[in-house]
Amino acid sequence: MMHRPTESAPLLLGWREWLALPELGLPLIKAKIDTGARTSALHAFYVDPFSRGGNRYVRFGVHPLKQCADLVIHAEAEVIDRRRVSDSGGHREERYVIQTPLRVAGREWPIELTLTNRESMLFRMLLGRTAMVAGAARVDPAGSFLTGRVEDAEARYRGG
Repeated sequence: MMHRPTESAPLLLGWREWLALPELGLPLIKAKIDTGARTSALHAFYVDPFSRGGNRYVRFGVHPLKQCADLVIHAEAEVIDRRRVSDSGGHREERYVIQTPLRVAGREWPIELTLTNRESMLFRMLLGRTAMVAGAARVDPAGSFLTGRVEDAEARYRGG
């Protein structure tokens, strides 16, 4: 069951937070919260499109923790769009767009994510403003991990 934040109680996020994308098998992923970005992005080091039942899907691989290149989560999702997206450097790239629930601080709502290789970036995920509007979230740019800190994310993935 999805619990949407209400207008009377917006979720307060810092400039970086630990989030979850449960339908993609990602219980934890550190994200940069970026009001300057319209679209949210998820690191995918490979993206393979395929068809199922006449619908477009993608299979993709994620290294959810920057310091753990050997930790790989394979996921698949239905493609809802392909869009040209500009990154922070002004480079344009055609990306697959998927929709999946985002979970943070006990709340959950659907967001759109573009898939792109963020290997060289500090954060494996970027949460853009359209996802924040959808979830009635606000950002305190001076805050960090306002929804909670995670001490050993690797152990959580590896079952420890």
